[in-house]
Amino acid sequence: MIRDFKAQIFCRENKLAQREIDTADPIWIERIDGYFRRTALLPPDGDPTEYAAAFEAVYPNPKHRRQYIADAIAKGVPCFGHKVLGSLIAARKVDCVFTTNFDPLVENAALSASNALPHKDQVQPNVAAIDSADRAQRCLEESDWPLIAKLHGDYQSTSIKNTGAELEVQDARMRHVLVEAGKRFGMIFVGYSGRDASVMEALNEVLDGAAPFPNGLYWLTGSPSRLLPAVTAFLVRAKERGVDVAIVECSTFDELAADVLRTTDLPEPLLEQVMAARPTPRLAPVALPTAEARTLPVLRYSALLVEDMPRFARRIRLATPTTSPDVREMLRAAKCRATAAANGKELAVFGRDQEILEALAPLGAQLAGEIELDPIQDSWAKGLLYDTLVRGLARRRPLIPRLKRSGHSLVVAGPREGDDAERTRRNAQTLAKLREAYGAPLTGTVPGLGFPFQEGVFLKLEPMDDRWWCGFEPYTFVDIPRPETPEDGHSESRGGEADPLGSRPHYRGDPAGDWRRERWATRYNKHWAGIIDAWANLLVPPWDQPVRAFDIEEGAGLDGVFQIAPKTGWSRPGHHHTYFDRRK
Repeated sequence: MIRDFKAQIFCRENKLAQREIDTADPIWIERIDGYFRRTALLPPDGDPTEYAAAFEAVYPNPKHRRQYIADAIAKGVPCFGHKVLGSLIAARKVDCVFTTNFDPLVENAALSASNALPHKDQVQPNVAAIDSADRAQRCLEESDWPLIAKLHGDYQSTSIKNTGAELEVQDARMRHVLVEAGKRFGMIFVGYSGRDASVMEALNEVLDGAAPFPNGLYWLTGSPSRLLPAVTAFLVRAKERGVDVAIVECSTFDELAADVLRTTDLPEPLLEQVMAARPTPRLAPVALPTAEARTLPVLRYSALLVEDMPRFARRIRLATPTTSPDVREMLRAAKCRATAAANGKELAVFGRDQEILEALAPLGAQLAGEIELDPIQDSWAKGLLYDTLVRGLARRRPLIPRLKRSGHSLVVAGPREGDDAERTRRNAQTLAKLREAYGAPLTGTVPGLGFPFQEGVFLKLEPMDDRWWCGFEPYTFVDIPRPETPEDGHSESRGGEADPLGSRPHYRGDPAGDWRRERWATRYNKHWAGIIDAWANLLVPPWDQPVRAFDIEEGAGLDGVFQIAPKTGWSRPGHHHTYFDRRK
């Protein structure tokens, strides 16, 4: 809705027809966002009042706002998450739902799920909006569940709250129901930003009671770093009041619904209805060809077989819940060489026990044995192994690990001031085969631009054919400095992490792209084979030694130890063709 409102205002102010722009085109999106950054027509991007201000700017009349909502809702259908929630309501596993949305998707999903049950087991949800708050009050007093309470109104109501003035004061009766529910139950917040002060004031009022949120408070978010200040302050205050507070990272409503479904027993009719609505998988298993093939290798993979990797990590229990990025920052600040992954109030770590406990002392860290790692089922376990493997491959090699959310990489470490001559000689000897394969310096500066560059590889830890592989993709990394004031006057720090391939939006492309393409253009199969072979020899330890992330002495902690095969993978033809009869 905010994107649509911005587009309408942009067209109005610039005298454009809406058909002339495409709000799905990234170029138009950046152009529109840049326009609002340069003007004061709306609050800044992400401001809590942005939605209300944009809605009122486009539709000043309440009647027109209701019509906009009704037209939008007419196009909506329950998604997979709605159907799971509706089934939980029909199965009486969810008693009370508060929503700031106007649409009927939750109650429609609940009614549809209820109709799938035998008549005696069916349930009729009570729906209350701000113009029928007495119904919500009665449900709360009589425990007449389920209740679906619409804090900002229903799309069919004459009262719908959208603008700043409307959102400032919550309807008194509906506010009372929300506050009383918070005093009686725990709450799970899903997909709520905390933008409107009226709801946040009601939630803070709950904390003034004797026993707020007695069954805990769970706030789901795509990233804790994007929580609004009002939400963070509320969660901190709740924790101070003794509430069991947890921030749960979850990307989408559908993903949350799938996770809940795996741990909840639903009646068979409801489970069948929900699974029928499941999206068609993008990937489907296929039978691999079993025809006899010739033994001649055809393609060499830039991938190494991981013959063995850690099955257990050190388990550390915390008195205070946290997130993986926060733990990594604490370890980095304490100069503690370790890798960690958070899973609720537990951590899975590799490193020296005593150093880790000292670094995480503010969180009340305590050793709690070991935790089994299942990288197939648990993404946090795969992430922990991925981080640890990259650190292990860089250890005792002239390589620098770069661990980023967009993907990890290793780059060649160039000579530094202060390095002793013996170390410089050893590094040059270690990199000799790689330098010969490239036929060019491995580090330096881009001609004409002066940007530092380093040869390196992107790394991936992936399962394939019931085995784990460490894939590596050679790439020339260019360190393009971030300007203090980009061309559009917008600080890059607000744009998130830079493109790992070197692109910068404010440069209108990759300034080193042409040079990088020319550097690789003449490297054909023979050169690629040499480069892949050189990287494989550099990454795998000699004499079949394992890859160790930290080289920890026995009893001092748990090390991340990997056994990597010394040869890359090869493909073989799945059918016979005269092409494979060639002698050379």
